[in-house]
Amino acid sequence: MTEGKLLWQPTNEQIEKSHIRKYMNWLSTEKGIHKTDYPSLWTWSVTDLEGFWGSIWEYFRIEAKTPYEKVLADETMPGAKWFTGATLNYAEHIFRNRKSDKDAILYATEAEPIQRMKWKELETSVAAFAKGLKAAGVEKGDRVVAYIPNSPYAVIAFLACAAIGAIWSSCSPEFGTRSVVDRFKQIEPKVFIAVDGYRYNGKPFNRLETVKEIQASIPTLEKTILIPYLHRELKGDEVERAVLWDDFLHEQQNAELVFEPVAFDHPLWILFSSGTTGIPKAIVQGHGGILLEHLKALTLHTDLGPDDRFFWYTTTGWMMWNFLVGGLLTGAEIILYDGSPTYPDNLSLWRFAQETKMTVFGTSAGYITACMKEGIVPKKHFDLSHLKAIGSTGSPLAPNGFEWIYENVKEDIWVASVSGGTDVCSAFVLGAPILPVRSGHIQCRGLGASVYSFDNQGKPQTNAIGELVITKPLPSMPLFFWNDPKGERYHDSYFDTFPGIWRHGDYIKITEEGSCVIYGRSDATINRGGVRMGTSEIYSAVESVPEVKDSLVVDVPVTDEQSQMFLFVVLENGVALDDAMKQGIKQKIRTECSPRHIPDHIIAVDEIPYTINGKKLEVPVKKILMGVDIAKAANPGSLKNPKSLAYFTSLREQLV
Repeated sequence: MTEGKLLWQPTNEQIEKSHIRKYMNWLSTEKGIHKTDYPSLWTWSVTDLEGFWGSIWEYFRIEAKTPYEKVLADETMPGAKWFTGATLNYAEHIFRNRKSDKDAILYATEAEPIQRMKWKELETSVAAFAKGLKAAGVEKGDRVVAYIPNSPYAVIAFLACAAIGAIWSSCSPEFGTRSVVDRFKQIEPKVFIAVDGYRYNGKPFNRLETVKEIQASIPTLEKTILIPYLHRELKGDEVERAVLWDDFLHEQQNAELVFEPVAFDHPLWILFSSGTTGIPKAIVQGHGGILLEHLKALTLHTDLGPDDRFFWYTTTGWMMWNFLVGGLLTGAEIILYDGSPTYPDNLSLWRFAQETKMTVFGTSAGYITACMKEGIVPKKHFDLSHLKAIGSTGSPLAPNGFEWIYENVKEDIWVASVSGGTDVCSAFVLGAPILPVRSGHIQCRGLGASVYSFDNQGKPQTNAIGELVITKPLPSMPLFFWNDPKGERYHDSYFDTFPGIWRHGDYIKITEEGSCVIYGRSDATINRGGVRMGTSEIYSAVESVPEVKDSLVVDVPVTDEQSQMFLFVVLENGVALDDAMKQGIKQKIRTECSPRHIPDHIIAVDEIPYTINGKKLEVPVKKILMGVDIAKAANPGSLKNPKSLAYFTSLREQLV
């Protein structure tokens, strides 16, 4: 398959109807800023940050209770100050699109058919939940956490939190006790929302005991709201200090939805990193920054509007869930699905696309690859005439994945591969409906996102693979990390390589035309089946096994579509790595981390390679197993035990 092959071009009619063209026309008419193509528009957007983001504020008619004094008071990274003085509310901008007789949400699970929630029902439920939170003593700035699937329950609870100025955070019920507690305990929540279980791949998973363990591990919790998601006959007294969801709402009937004005940089939610270098980082993002970024990304780059139905396959533990909910900002209907994308077969999401008549289908490169391998042809089975775009993220979409879509799904579809991160709850590089689609290429750098590929000397380069960096601030960059009062962890996460410049941790190539190719992480985050998890979380589980002294895990690409996850363990003296121990380790990972992060290979080694300052050499080991020469993969002078790398070279020779 040829990278860069032209696969699709928008028609003149499509270009003129697009929201980004309407924005360009508005710039010309209202601001005298004449940009006729995307490259010139992008260049202006990153050259004149105040002009661009001020235009986004005005174009989308941001409703502020008090006006801003200056668009960008301080451009320093980290610490940029955006729209100082402004007060607003994210949830208020969601509900300005409400139309009582129109659907806001379509949703389904593996076990339940498509259901609909109209704007009026959503508003009533959010108002009641918000009133209930206040009655429970939740105040502006308090944290509310949820252990909950991708469902209307999650949307209602989140919007209620945002409406009153509380801070939201969520985890998928797939996560085990330790992974959840590592996240939630550090932000000291007051209220815990949880389901009793969930279904995945046709099987029920009871989570009541896990809920009890989480509740017992977080001493700041004052109230638990329990959702009978798996067992409809559930009683609230099965969990201490718990009230059932329906009872919680029933107590607040006839509530009026009121929005608390908060500062532009008031925290909206806390997202968590994958925990690669310790416990997951608690990333705090604000009402105003997320509002502007999502309006920009979802309207101008995803081309969403009131006539659209927007779907992305995600869980509540991934930032794509937050992005999906943001679709409501555009007036579009959002579509939620809870379950396996391949149950009962790999046609399930395409069947779902036909049934819901979605216009934008968001998925992962992994799902597209799975469909391709199985040889399915969705266009033969389903009516996808309503589908105008397919989005892909989670990992790079290979050229043959692009071509499979055009050959087997729809010839006249816009494929928008995107890449970004939890760190900004958006994409840095993404689609634009006025640009061509080329095989293996992401169409463009996002408006306002000063993205470049840096070489090892910190110089921008074209048509060469380098570090993805952002040289100027974005409004949705983290306000701060929770429990990081001096900002040291925040600084070290993004700014320790190139001072004052955000280093994201991805490898990227930017072509002369402005399209982009992502080559995966330059750090050690592991993405399996769309669930991102850091290695430290896996280590916590594995190394709690008494017989395991030390461990190292890497996920090694085998082809463009496949990878192999290797877990290396150092065992106590006299202990053998037999099948029973392997199964015990796998079970530990399954219950405490994620069932999607079960390693393909568990191998006993004599020692794990470390740097002098005590860091495990995950990336160098990964490079060696990918075929990189040992001298280029790691600097022996920086290693505590350089001879330990020889084993991985020999293993690579066995694998070839």
